[in-house]
Amino acid sequence: MTDSPYFVLKLAAGCLLAAGSALPQQMAVPQALTMQQAMEVVLKNYPSIRVSQEQINAATAGIALARTAYLPRVDAMAQVNRATRNNVFGALLPQSTLPSISGPVIGSNNFGTVWGSAIGATVSWEPFDFGLRGASVAAATATRAQSEAALKRAQFDLLVTAADAYLTVVAAQETTRAAQAGVKRAGTVLRIISAQVRAELRPGADQSRAEAEEAAARTQFIQAQQALEVARANLAQFTGGEPATTPLPAGNLLRLPPEAEAPALSIVANPAVAEQRAAVEQAQAQLRALERSYFPRFYVQGSAYARGTGAEVDGSRLGGANGLAPNVQNYALGFSVTFPVLDLPAIRAREAAQSAVIRSQAAKSEQLALELRAQWNRAVAAINGARRIAANTPVQLTSARAAVQQATARYQSGLGNITEVAEAQRLLTQTEIDDSLARLGVWRGLLAIAAVGGDLQPFLAEASK
Repeated sequence: MTDSPYFVLKLAAGCLLAAGSALPQQMAVPQALTMQQAMEVVLKNYPSIRVSQEQINAATAGIALARTAYLPRVDAMAQVNRATRNNVFGALLPQSTLPSISGPVIGSNNFGTVWGSAIGATVSWEPFDFGLRGASVAAATATRAQSEAALKRAQFDLLVTAADAYLTVVAAQETTRAAQAGVKRAGTVLRIISAQVRAELRPGADQSRAEAEEAAARTQFIQAQQALEVARANLAQFTGGEPATTPLPAGNLLRLPPEAEAPALSIVANPAVAEQRAAVEQAQAQLRALERSYFPRFYVQGSAYARGTGAEVDGSRLGGANGLAPNVQNYALGFSVTFPVLDLPAIRAREAAQSAVIRSQAAKSEQLALELRAQWNRAVAAINGARRIAANTPVQLTSARAAVQQATARYQSGLGNITEVAEAQRLLTQTEIDDSLARLGVWRGLLAIAAVGGDLQPFLAEASK
Protein backbone atom coordinates (compact mmCIF):
# COMPACT_ATOMS: atom_id res chain seq x y z
CA MET A 1 0.00 0.00 0.00
CA THR A 2 1.70 3.20 -1.16
CA ASP A 3 0.20 5.42 1.58
CA SER A 4 0.68 3.05 4.51
CA PRO A 5 2.90 3.96 7.48
CA TYR A 6 5.26 1.07 6.65
CA PHE A 7 5.71 2.30 3.08
CA VAL A 8 6.38 5.81 4.35
CA LEU A 9 8.87 4.26 6.79
CA LYS A 10 10.74 2.64 3.90
CA LEU A 11 10.80 5.78 1.81
CA ALA A 12 12.08 7.84 4.72
CA ALA A 13 15.02 5.59 5.62
CA GLY A 14 18.09 7.71 6.11
CA CYS A 15 16.29 11.05 6.47
CA LEU A 16 17.01 11.65 10.15
CA LEU A 17 20.81 11.74 10.18
CA ALA A 18 21.43 15.29 11.40
CA ALA A 19 21.82 15.03 15.13
CA GLY A 20 22.57 18.57 16.10
CA SER A 21 20.95 20.68 13.41
CA ALA A 22 19.78 24.06 14.63
CA LEU A 23 16.12 25.03 14.38
CA PRO A 24 14.77 28.50 13.64
CA GLN A 25 14.97 30.99 16.47
CA GLN A 26 11.64 29.98 17.93
CA MET A 27 12.94 26.48 18.80
CA ALA A 28 16.37 25.27 19.93
CA VAL A 29 17.38 21.68 19.23
CA PRO A 30 19.72 19.77 21.55
CA GLN A 31 23.11 19.10 20.01
CA ALA A 32 22.83 15.35 20.66
CA LEU A 33 19.30 14.18 20.01
CA THR A 34 17.99 11.02 21.57
CA MET A 35 15.41 9.07 19.61
CA GLN A 36 12.58 10.51 21.70
CA GLN A 37 13.89 14.07 21.30
CA ALA A 38 14.23 13.66 17.54
CA MET A 39 10.60 12.61 17.20
CA GLU A 40 9.41 15.46 19.42
CA VAL A 41 11.27 17.96 17.25
CA VAL A 42 9.72 16.54 14.07
CA LEU A 43 6.20 16.64 15.53
CA LYS A 44 6.61 20.27 16.55
CA ASN A 45 8.11 21.49 13.30
CA TYR A 46 6.93 19.39 10.38
CA PRO A 47 4.39 21.38 8.30
CA SER A 48 2.01 18.48 7.60
CA ILE A 49 1.12 18.35 11.30
CA ARG A 50 0.11 22.00 11.26
CA VAL A 51 -1.89 21.39 8.07
CA SER A 52 -3.83 18.59 9.77
CA GLN A 53 -4.40 20.74 12.85
CA GLU A 54 -5.88 23.54 10.76
CA GLN A 55 -8.13 21.02 9.04
CA ILE A 56 -9.47 20.10 12.48
CA ASN A 57 -10.06 23.79 13.21
CA ALA A 58 -11.96 24.14 9.92
CA ALA A 59 -14.07 21.06 10.73
CA THR A 60 -14.85 22.47 14.19
CA ALA A 61 -16.05 25.67 12.56
CA GLY A 62 -18.21 23.52 10.27
CA ILE A 63 -20.00 22.08 13.33
CA ALA A 64 -20.71 25.59 14.61
CA LEU A 65 -22.02 26.51 11.15
CA ALA A 66 -24.36 23.48 11.07
CA ARG A 67 -25.75 24.39 14.49
CA THR A 68 -26.69 27.89 13.34
CA ALA A 69 -29.54 26.27 11.38
CA TYR A 70 -31.41 25.99 14.70
CA LEU A 71 -31.42 29.78 15.11
CA PRO A 72 -34.22 32.02 13.78
CA ARG A 73 -33.48 33.95 10.62
CA VAL A 74 -33.91 37.72 10.85
CA ASP A 75 -33.77 39.90 7.72
CA ALA A 76 -33.94 43.68 7.97
CA MET A 77 -33.91 46.34 5.27
CA ALA A 78 -34.30 50.06 4.78
CA GLN A 79 -34.30 52.17 1.64
CA VAL A 80 -35.00 55.61 0.23
CA ASN A 81 -35.67 56.24 -3.45
CA ARG A 82 -36.82 58.85 -5.91
CA ALA A 83 -38.91 57.25 -8.64
CA THR A 84 -41.80 57.66 -11.05
CA ARG A 85 -45.25 56.34 -10.05
CA ASN A 86 -46.63 54.91 -13.31
CA ASN A 87 -48.33 51.54 -12.87
CA VAL A 88 -50.03 49.16 -15.31
CA PHE A 89 -52.25 46.11 -15.19
CA GLY A 90 -50.81 42.75 -16.19
CA ALA A 91 -48.70 39.87 -14.98
CA LEU A 92 -44.94 39.75 -14.90
CA LEU A 93 -43.08 36.48 -14.49
CA PRO A 94 -40.70 36.25 -11.52
CA GLN A 95 -37.38 37.88 -12.32
CA SER A 96 -34.65 39.98 -10.71
CA THR A 97 -34.23 42.78 -13.22
CA LEU A 98 -37.32 45.04 -13.14
CA PRO A 99 -38.16 46.80 -9.85
CA SER A 100 -41.69 46.24 -8.55
CA ILE A 101 -44.24 49.04 -8.05
CA SER A 102 -47.37 49.11 -5.89
CA GLY A 103 -50.50 51.18 -5.98
CA PRO A 104 -53.48 51.70 -8.32
CA VAL A 105 -53.25 52.18 -12.05
CA ILE A 106 -53.69 55.94 -12.54
CA GLY A 107 -53.63 55.96 -16.33
CA SER A 108 -50.70 58.35 -16.55
CA ASN A 109 -47.35 57.98 -18.23
CA ASN A 110 -44.98 60.77 -17.27
CA PHE A 111 -41.60 61.24 -15.71
CA GLY A 112 -42.64 63.07 -12.60
CA THR A 113 -40.97 61.57 -9.55
CA VAL A 114 -41.79 61.37 -5.86
CA TRP A 115 -39.91 60.28 -2.76
CA GLY A 116 -40.39 56.76 -1.46
CA SER A 117 -39.07 55.01 1.66
CA ALA A 118 -39.38 51.66 3.39
CA ILE A 119 -38.11 49.97 6.51
CA GLY A 120 -38.92 46.56 7.95
CA ALA A 121 -37.80 43.23 9.36
CA THR A 122 -38.86 39.61 8.90
CA VAL A 123 -38.26 36.79 11.39
CA SER A 124 -38.42 33.17 10.17
CA TRP A 125 -37.92 30.10 12.37
CA GLU A 126 -38.18 26.41 11.61
CA PRO A 127 -39.79 24.73 14.66
CA PHE A 128 -39.18 21.15 13.47
CA ASP A 129 -37.37 19.58 10.52
CA PHE A 130 -37.73 15.77 10.71
CA GLY A 131 -34.11 15.45 11.93
CA LEU A 132 -32.42 17.29 9.05
CA ARG A 133 -30.55 19.79 11.19
CA GLY A 134 -29.47 17.12 13.66
CA ALA A 135 -28.20 14.97 10.81
CA SER A 136 -26.28 17.93 9.40
CA VAL A 137 -24.63 18.57 12.77
CA ALA A 138 -23.80 14.85 13.05
CA ALA A 139 -22.21 14.92 9.58
CA ALA A 140 -20.11 17.95 10.53
CA THR A 141 -19.09 16.21 13.77
CA ALA A 142 -18.07 13.11 11.79
CA THR A 143 -15.96 15.33 9.52
CA ARG A 144 -14.14 16.70 12.53
CA ALA A 145 -13.61 13.17 13.89
CA GLN A 146 -12.08 12.15 10.58
CA SER A 147 -9.77 15.20 10.64
CA GLU A 148 -8.68 14.31 14.17
CA ALA A 149 -7.99 10.73 13.09
CA ALA A 150 -6.01 12.03 10.10
CA LEU A 151 -3.90 14.16 12.45
CA LYS A 152 -3.14 11.18 14.68
CA ARG A 153 -2.25 9.08 11.64
CA ALA A 154 0.06 11.81 10.31
CA GLN A 155 1.71 12.13 13.72
CA PHE A 156 2.18 8.38 13.95
CA ASP A 157 3.64 8.17 10.46
CA LEU A 158 6.16 10.85 11.35
CA LEU A 159 7.06 9.08 14.58
CA VAL A 160 7.66 5.83 12.71
CA THR A 161 9.68 7.69 10.08
CA ALA A 162 11.74 9.43 12.74
CA ALA A 163 12.45 6.21 14.64
CA ASP A 164 13.41 4.31 11.48
CA ALA A 165 15.62 7.18 10.34
CA TYR A 166 17.25 7.30 13.77
CA LEU A 167 18.20 3.65 13.35
CA THR A 168 19.58 4.54 9.94
CA VAL A 169 21.72 7.33 11.36
CA VAL A 170 23.21 5.01 13.95
CA ALA A 171 23.91 2.48 11.20
CA ALA A 172 25.64 5.18 9.13
CA GLN A 173 27.71 6.25 12.13
CA GLU A 174 28.79 2.65 12.77
CA THR A 175 29.65 2.22 9.10
CA THR A 176 31.76 5.37 9.22
CA ARG A 177 33.49 4.23 12.41
CA ALA A 178 34.33 0.82 10.92
CA ALA A 179 35.57 2.41 7.70
CA GLN A 180 37.76 4.79 9.68
CA ALA A 181 39.23 1.84 11.61
CA GLY A 182 39.94 0.17 8.27
CA VAL A 183 41.85 3.24 7.11
CA LYS A 184 43.89 3.18 10.30
CA ARG A 185 44.76 -0.50 9.90
CA ALA A 186 45.71 -0.04 6.25
CA GLY A 187 47.91 2.91 7.19
CA THR A 188 49.69 0.88 9.84
CA VAL A 189 50.43 -1.93 7.38
CA LEU A 190 51.63 0.62 4.80
CA ARG A 191 54.13 2.12 7.25
CA ILE A 192 55.48 -1.32 8.15
CA ILE A 193 55.86 -2.36 4.52
CA SER A 194 57.43 0.97 3.55
CA ALA A 195 60.09 0.48 6.21
CA GLN A 196 60.79 -3.04 4.99
CA VAL A 197 60.98 -1.88 1.37
CA ARG A 198 63.46 0.83 2.30
CA ALA A 199 65.50 -1.81 4.11
CA GLU A 200 65.28 -3.92 0.92
CA LEU A 201 63.54 -6.71 2.83
CA ARG A 202 60.45 -6.58 0.63
CA PRO A 203 59.91 -5.76 -3.05
CA GLY A 204 58.55 -2.39 -4.10
CA ALA A 205 55.43 -4.11 -5.47
CA ASP A 206 54.32 -4.83 -1.91
CA GLN A 207 54.46 -1.13 -1.07
CA SER A 208 52.44 -0.27 -4.17
CA ARG A 209 49.81 -2.85 -3.20
CA ALA A 210 49.71 -1.50 0.36
CA GLU A 211 49.29 2.06 -0.93
CA ALA A 212 46.42 0.92 -3.16
CA GLU A 213 44.71 -0.84 -0.24
CA GLU A 214 45.14 2.23 1.95
CA ALA A 215 43.64 4.44 -0.78
CA ALA A 216 40.71 2.03 -1.25
CA ALA A 217 40.03 2.05 2.51
CA ARG A 218 40.13 5.84 2.50
CA THR A 219 37.68 5.92 -0.43
CA GLN A 220 35.29 3.68 1.51
CA PHE A 221 35.58 6.02 4.50
CA ILE A 222 34.87 9.06 2.32
CA GLN A 223 31.79 7.36 0.85
CA ALA A 224 30.51 6.60 4.35
CA GLN A 225 31.03 10.24 5.34
CA GLN A 226 29.22 11.39 2.19
CA ALA A 227 26.20 9.22 2.98
CA LEU A 228 26.14 10.60 6.52
CA GLU A 229 26.28 14.21 5.36
CA VAL A 230 23.52 13.69 2.78
CA ALA A 231 21.32 12.10 5.39
CA ARG A 232 21.97 14.97 7.79
CA ALA A 233 20.84 17.35 5.10
CA ASN A 234 17.64 15.31 4.78
CA LEU A 235 16.97 15.78 8.49
CA ALA A 236 16.96 19.54 8.03
CA GLN A 237 13.82 19.05 5.92
CA PHE A 238 12.06 17.71 9.01
CA THR A 239 13.46 20.00 11.69
CA GLY A 240 13.65 23.20 9.67
CA GLY A 241 17.29 23.83 10.59
CA GLU A 242 20.70 23.50 9.04
CA PRO A 243 22.57 20.17 8.88
CA ALA A 244 24.89 19.60 11.84
CA THR A 245 27.68 17.17 12.61
CA THR A 246 27.06 16.04 16.19
CA PRO A 247 26.67 12.23 16.28
CA LEU A 248 23.43 10.78 17.54
CA PRO A 249 23.75 8.76 20.75
CA ALA A 250 23.36 5.07 19.95
CA GLY A 251 22.22 4.23 23.46
CA ASN A 252 20.77 0.74 23.71
CA LEU A 253 20.59 0.30 19.94
CA LEU A 254 24.00 -1.33 19.61
CA ARG A 255 22.92 -4.15 21.92
CA LEU A 256 20.52 -6.89 21.00
CA PRO A 257 17.01 -6.36 22.41
CA PRO A 258 15.65 -9.11 24.65
CA GLU A 259 14.31 -12.01 22.64
CA ALA A 260 10.57 -12.42 23.01
CA GLU A 261 7.65 -13.88 21.14
CA ALA A 262 6.04 -11.51 18.65
CA PRO A 263 2.72 -10.26 20.02
CA ALA A 264 -0.49 -11.38 18.36
CA LEU A 265 -1.53 -9.30 15.39
CA SER A 266 -3.93 -6.53 16.38
CA ILE A 267 -4.56 -3.56 14.09
CA VAL A 268 -7.36 -1.95 16.10
CA ALA A 269 -4.97 0.63 17.55
CA ASN A 270 -3.33 1.43 14.22
CA PRO A 271 -4.02 5.13 13.40
CA ALA A 272 -4.51 4.32 9.72
CA VAL A 273 -7.29 1.89 10.66
CA ALA A 274 -8.88 4.48 12.95
CA GLU A 275 -8.72 7.09 10.18
CA GLN A 276 -10.36 4.72 7.70
CA ARG A 277 -13.05 3.83 10.23
CA ALA A 278 -13.74 7.56 10.70
CA ALA A 279 -14.01 7.96 6.91
CA VAL A 280 -16.70 5.26 6.78
CA GLU A 281 -18.62 6.91 9.63
CA GLN A 282 -18.42 10.29 7.93
CA ALA A 283 -19.82 8.89 4.69
CA GLN A 284 -22.66 7.23 6.61
CA ALA A 285 -23.46 10.48 8.42
CA GLN A 286 -23.67 12.35 5.12
CA LEU A 287 -26.05 9.71 3.77
CA ARG A 288 -28.33 10.13 6.80
CA ALA A 289 -28.43 13.88 6.15
CA LEU A 290 -29.43 13.25 2.53
CA GLU A 291 -32.17 10.83 3.60
CA ARG A 292 -33.77 13.59 5.69
CA SER A 293 -33.69 16.26 3.01
CA TYR A 294 -36.86 15.25 1.12
CA PHE A 295 -39.41 16.47 3.67
CA PRO A 296 -41.63 19.55 3.89
CA ARG A 297 -40.02 22.58 5.51
CA PHE A 298 -42.18 24.39 8.08
CA TYR A 299 -41.56 28.02 9.06
CA VAL A 300 -43.10 30.32 11.64
CA GLN A 301 -42.82 33.82 10.26
CA GLY A 302 -43.39 37.35 11.42
CA SER A 303 -42.86 40.63 9.63
CA ALA A 304 -43.23 44.32 10.52
CA TYR A 305 -42.60 47.12 8.09
CA ALA A 306 -43.48 50.70 7.21
CA ARG A 307 -43.50 52.60 3.94
CA GLY A 308 -43.71 56.18 2.87
CA THR A 309 -44.56 57.76 -0.50
CA GLY A 310 -44.93 61.21 -1.98
CA ALA A 311 -47.76 60.12 -4.31
CA GLU A 312 -51.51 60.21 -3.67
CA VAL A 313 -54.01 57.54 -4.78
CA ASP A 314 -55.27 59.76 -7.57
CA GLY A 315 -51.77 60.15 -8.96
CA SER A 316 -51.05 63.65 -7.67
CA ARG A 317 -47.66 64.34 -6.13
CA LEU A 318 -46.93 65.76 -2.72
CA GLY A 319 -44.17 68.27 -2.60
CA GLY A 320 -41.23 68.81 -0.29
CA ALA A 321 -39.87 65.91 1.76
CA ASN A 322 -43.11 63.89 1.73
CA GLY A 323 -42.29 60.19 1.36
CA LEU A 324 -38.77 60.43 2.82
CA ALA A 325 -40.00 59.04 6.15
CA PRO A 326 -42.22 55.92 6.40
CA ASN A 327 -45.71 56.82 7.54
CA VAL A 328 -47.80 53.71 6.80
CA GLN A 329 -47.23 50.62 8.99
CA ASN A 330 -48.07 46.95 8.57
CA TYR A 331 -47.29 43.69 10.33
CA ALA A 332 -47.95 40.05 9.59
CA LEU A 333 -47.74 36.70 11.38
CA GLY A 334 -47.98 33.40 9.59
CA PHE A 335 -46.99 29.79 9.11
CA SER A 336 -45.46 28.64 5.82
CA VAL A 337 -44.75 25.23 4.32
CA THR A 338 -42.42 24.57 1.40
CA PHE A 339 -41.85 21.25 -0.29
CA PRO A 340 -39.46 20.61 -3.22
CA VAL A 341 -41.73 18.18 -5.04
CA LEU A 342 -39.51 17.52 -8.05
CA ASP A 343 -36.24 17.29 -6.09
CA LEU A 344 -36.79 13.60 -5.37
CA PRO A 345 -34.92 12.26 -8.45
CA ALA A 346 -31.91 14.44 -7.69
CA ILE A 347 -31.93 13.44 -4.02
CA ARG A 348 -32.21 9.77 -4.94
CA ALA A 349 -29.22 10.14 -7.27
CA ARG A 350 -27.17 11.81 -4.54
CA GLU A 351 -28.13 9.05 -2.10
CA ALA A 352 -27.04 6.40 -4.60
CA ALA A 353 -23.72 8.17 -5.09
CA GLN A 354 -23.21 8.45 -1.34
CA SER A 355 -24.05 4.78 -0.85
CA ALA A 356 -21.36 3.95 -3.40
CA VAL A 357 -18.91 6.09 -1.42
CA ILE A 358 -19.76 4.11 1.74
CA ARG A 359 -19.17 0.81 -0.03
CA SER A 360 -15.90 2.12 -1.41
CA GLN A 361 -14.71 3.19 2.03
CA ALA A 362 -15.71 -0.19 3.47
CA ALA A 363 -13.69 -1.92 0.74
CA LYS A 364 -10.72 0.30 1.56
CA SER A 365 -11.01 -0.82 5.18
CA GLU A 366 -10.83 -4.46 4.11
CA GLN A 367 -7.89 -3.72 1.81
CA LEU A 368 -6.07 -1.90 4.62
CA ALA A 369 -6.55 -4.85 6.95
CA LEU A 370 -5.11 -7.25 4.37
CA GLU A 371 -2.11 -5.02 3.69
CA LEU A 372 -1.37 -4.55 7.39
CA ARG A 373 -1.49 -8.30 7.90
CA ALA A 374 0.98 -8.75 5.03
CA GLN A 375 3.24 -6.09 6.54
CA TRP A 376 3.02 -7.87 9.88
CA ASN A 377 4.03 -11.20 8.35
CA ARG A 378 6.97 -9.56 6.55
CA ALA A 379 8.08 -7.82 9.74
CA VAL A 380 7.97 -11.07 11.75
CA ALA A 381 9.97 -12.87 9.04
CA ALA A 382 12.48 -10.01 8.93
CA ILE A 383 13.06 -9.92 12.67
CA ASN A 384 13.45 -13.71 12.87
CA GLY A 385 16.07 -13.61 10.14
CA ALA A 386 17.77 -10.58 11.72
CA ARG A 387 18.10 -12.39 15.05
CA ARG A 388 19.73 -15.40 13.38
CA ILE A 389 22.16 -13.12 11.54
CA ALA A 390 22.95 -11.20 14.74
CA ALA A 391 23.72 -14.49 16.49
CA ASN A 392 26.18 -15.44 13.75
CA THR A 393 28.09 -12.17 13.18
CA PRO A 394 30.04 -12.29 16.52
CA VAL A 395 31.56 -15.61 15.43
CA GLN A 396 32.36 -14.10 12.06
CA LEU A 397 33.91 -11.02 13.72
CA THR A 398 36.11 -13.07 16.04
CA SER A 399 37.35 -15.17 13.13
CA ALA A 400 38.03 -12.09 10.99
CA ARG A 401 40.13 -10.47 13.71
CA ALA A 402 42.10 -13.66 14.16
CA ALA A 403 42.61 -13.86 10.40
CA VAL A 404 44.08 -10.35 10.33
CA GLN A 405 46.50 -11.17 13.15
CA GLN A 406 47.56 -14.42 11.53
CA ALA A 407 47.97 -12.91 8.05
CA THR A 408 50.01 -10.04 9.47
CA ALA A 409 52.21 -12.40 11.47
CA ARG A 410 52.78 -14.64 8.46
CA TYR A 411 53.69 -11.66 6.32
CA GLN A 412 56.14 -10.29 8.88
CA SER A 413 57.79 -13.71 9.18
CA GLY A 414 58.06 -14.04 5.42
CA LEU A 415 55.59 -16.90 5.12
CA GLY A 416 52.73 -14.90 3.62
CA ASN A 417 52.20 -12.25 1.01
CA ILE A 418 50.59 -8.81 0.93
CA THR A 419 47.47 -10.14 -0.79
CA GLU A 420 46.58 -12.27 2.24
CA VAL A 421 46.97 -9.27 4.56
CA ALA A 422 44.87 -7.00 2.32
CA GLU A 423 42.06 -9.51 1.97
CA ALA A 424 42.02 -10.19 5.72
CA GLN A 425 41.79 -6.48 6.49
CA ARG A 426 38.96 -5.90 4.02
CA LEU A 427 37.09 -8.85 5.47
CA LEU A 428 37.49 -7.47 9.00
CA THR A 429 36.18 -4.04 8.01
CA GLN A 430 33.13 -5.53 6.31
CA THR A 431 32.53 -7.90 9.22
CA GLU A 432 32.59 -5.02 11.72
CA ILE A 433 29.99 -3.22 9.62
CA ASP A 434 27.86 -6.38 9.29
CA ASP A 435 27.99 -7.00 13.04
CA SER A 436 26.69 -3.51 13.86
CA LEU A 437 24.03 -3.60 11.17
CA ALA A 438 22.84 -7.04 12.29
CA ARG A 439 21.89 -5.75 15.73
CA LEU A 440 20.28 -2.67 14.22
CA GLY A 441 18.35 -4.97 11.88
CA VAL A 442 16.68 -6.58 14.88
CA TRP A 443 15.67 -3.15 16.18
CA ARG A 444 14.33 -2.24 12.75
CA GLY A 445 12.21 -5.40 12.78
CA LEU A 446 10.81 -4.48 16.19
CA LEU A 447 9.97 -1.04 14.85
CA ALA A 448 8.13 -2.56 11.87
CA ILE A 449 6.05 -4.72 14.21
CA ALA A 450 5.24 -1.72 16.40
CA ALA A 451 4.31 0.31 13.30
CA VAL A 452 1.73 -2.26 12.22
CA GLY A 453 0.37 -2.60 15.76
CA GLY A 454 -0.02 1.16 16.07
CA ASP A 455 1.85 1.55 19.38
CA LEU A 456 5.47 2.76 19.46
CA GLN A 457 5.76 3.18 23.22
CA PRO A 458 7.07 -0.34 24.02
CA PHE A 459 9.69 0.02 21.30
CA LEU A 460 10.75 3.48 22.52
CA ALA A 461 10.88 2.34 26.13
CA GLU A 462 13.16 -0.57 25.24
CA ALA A 463 15.37 1.48 22.92
CA SER A 464 15.77 4.30 25.46
CA LYS A 465 16.99 2.13 28.34
